[in-house]
Amino acid sequence: MLISVRTRMSGQLAARILVVALTGFAVFLGLAVATQTSASAEGETIRVTLATSVSGPIEGVEVTVTDDQGDEVAQGSTDEDGRFEADLPGPGEYTVAINADDLPEGVTAAVTERPVTVAEGGVGRTAFALSDGSTGQGGGAARIPQLLVEGLRFGLLIAICAVGLSLIFGTTGLTNFAHGELVAIGAIVAWFLNVSAGLPLIAATAIAMAVGGFVGWLNDFALWGPLRRRGSGLIAMLVISIGLSLGLRYLLNIIFGGRSQPYADYRGQRANDYGPISLTDKDLFSIAISLVVLVVVALMLQRTKIGKAMRAVADNRDLAAASGINVDRVIRFVWIVGGSLAALGGVLFGLSDEVSWDMGFKLLLLMFAGITLGGLGTAYGALLGSVIVGMFVQLSTLVIADELKYVGGLLLLIVILVVRPQGILGSRARVG
Repeated sequence: MLISVRTRMSGQLAARILVVALTGFAVFLGLAVATQTSASAEGETIRVTLATSVSGPIEGVEVTVTDDQGDEVAQGSTDEDGRFEADLPGPGEYTVAINADDLPEGVTAAVTERPVTVAEGGVGRTAFALSDGSTGQGGGAARIPQLLVEGLRFGLLIAICAVGLSLIFGTTGLTNFAHGELVAIGAIVAWFLNVSAGLPLIAATAIAMAVGGFVGWLNDFALWGPLRRRGSGLIAMLVISIGLSLGLRYLLNIIFGGRSQPYADYRGQRANDYGPISLTDKDLFSIAISLVVLVVVALMLQRTKIGKAMRAVADNRDLAAASGINVDRVIRFVWIVGGSLAALGGVLFGLSDEVSWDMGFKLLLLMFAGITLGGLGTAYGALLGSVIVGMFVQLSTLVIADELKYVGGLLLLIVILVVRPQGILGSRARVG
């Protein structure tokens, strides 16, 4: 009876902590949104970007937007970041045209008009293929080195997010569909700190990682831990994770708004040529940071006591508990590490593709593809599989449109499940 009362009190306390923490998080982001009216404004928007690897962002190019009746609805010029943005009268089909005469000498456009479909409350984005004779231009084999490096960068970014998801699955058996929202929370917190509070992005990223770790800890303390102690099945917990994902995603939509937004730092960088490839400084540092972080995680798993305990719990939870390992404490630590890594991955993804409320969902299936390819429940498998998926996604643009490149990763996931469901580093059956 006493145990039952204590369990109910513990559950009530956990629920209260969860409500207070989520309320505080919502209030913090809501206050930040209030200072950024552009982020909270709703409605349809058109966004155009003009840039080349040598010239960088192209300023002063006239952009005209017409509706499906041929009537002009917006006009202006690109800013210093090569961007043009304007509000639209409503959803529908639009045509975006640029004035080729405004392009710098030596820069040419393959097309000067592009159709754009804008959904209700959405943002229509388009970019024009500009040629300036720089490295990486052209097609076929000439693009392969550039796409391989871009694939490596994207794969390492997926790996940072997927390692935590893989460790959570390995130690708890939970397939957490809400992991993508940890990615988005980290990116959005860093965005508010960088844009609204004026903090440098590096400092904002460190704080966002701390917030991501706290949210991960809170997830396990207030939700998944009590469910495990009650003996809830993995299928039931999977369904709960889907509901949690939907709830958090649309909460972020309400708080952050439907438009994607860039960070204030490191915008409009010009790419540098490195032999047959070209990279901006932020892309180069993104690769370096990803490699350093993943090496640190690998060393932690191999050399530290907590890392060895994490691998022991992932291999055989009951045997680890019988050996004196505090399984609950290890799982709690895994959630903290997973949340922090997801937040870092969100910032790096937002640095290259801008921050949006559903950015984590865009990466979620690719994370699952990387984990499945590498081997379920293994951190090293998640790393290897994610890099392969990232390269495959980028190389697929040789034969399909850039807008459809994520489909290649999902097709790869289907092939993996058919040919080798245990993955590259996975085993066919778990012993014990």
